[in-house]
Amino acid sequence: MKAVQILGFGTDPDLLSIVDAPEPESPGEGEVILDILAAPINPSDLLNFQGRFGSKPPPLPCMAGGEAVGQVRELGTGVDHLRVGDRVLALFAGRGNWCQRIKAPSVGLRPLPANADVNQLAMMAVNPATAWHLLKGFVALEPGDWVLQNAGNSAVAHNVVKLARHMGMRTINIVRSQSQCASVLEAGADAVVVDGSDLADRVQTASGNTPIKLAFDAVAGQATAKLGRCLANGGTVVTYGLLSSPSCQIDAADLVFRNVALRGYWFTHWFETSTVEERNAVYDVIAGLIESGVIDVEVEATYPMSQVKAAVAHAALEGRKGKVILLPQL
Repeated sequence: MKAVQILGFGTDPDLLSIVDAPEPESPGEGEVILDILAAPINPSDLLNFQGRFGSKPPPLPCMAGGEAVGQVRELGTGVDHLRVGDRVLALFAGRGNWCQRIKAPSVGLRPLPANADVNQLAMMAVNPATAWHLLKGFVALEPGDWVLQNAGNSAVAHNVVKLARHMGMRTINIVRSQSQCASVLEAGADAVVVDGSDLADRVQTASGNTPIKLAFDAVAGQATAKLGRCLANGGTVVTYGLLSSPSCQIDAADLVFRNVALRGYWFTHWFETSTVEERNAVYDVIAGLIESGVIDVEVEATYPMSQVKAAVAHAALEGRKGKVILLPQL
């Protein structure tokens, strides 16, 4: 079968290679064979290609790919909660799902909605779960509250917008350029502001001077401090990405005199420390919201695995309006 391998760290897509990998062995007791149907190219994948994801880079060469959706191809003995043809999340393989088939433990796997769009299901494991925890895990929010976030045109931000609207909250989304505003508003954002020196004033205007107690930071660096300046006394900035810098900056005056807090969130930590029951409780909600159309993230392009280099180059472009999806079976 075909799989994608990382040969070296960097931003050049030529550091990726399509290789012939051995077919998975027949499933043992409690195991399944999955055909990988679709896999999104996430910022974490791009960081992994650069050796910047996680506490230390993986040894090279290594297999590529994080989240994906798979379809059950073969069942091992003792697997009675799944059927051949069921679609399931493929997360347990860690970074290595950009391949055509994998063998995996069946524990914790459950069928996904049969009528849901396969590309939306492929994107449900990381970004919607991240958005869910950002909204539910740090500050007690009430209907009508405002939430502020940068990287407003990112996939996580779009999920925050849709989930916040579903929960009755409102969002202010910071983008880099005016050209990005329309797509964020179309996704359901209540307000969009372009980054700039007077950001705090324009955020206040957008919220009608309503105090904002929670902000989400995907950028790090000086962007963290900009968010802190926009928050009410006692507000919280949650950094979950490092798109521009490996470190966060925040004004000491905000920390000391206004009690603004800086927290961190990493999806992988939650996934590795939560129980199967805790994970499935979140994914059951997300799957239902995908099936009902509440979560519907724009897909800009799909690529067969044979065009993985073009797909990665596309995913790295600034100003994209949607996700890039890899289709290993094509």
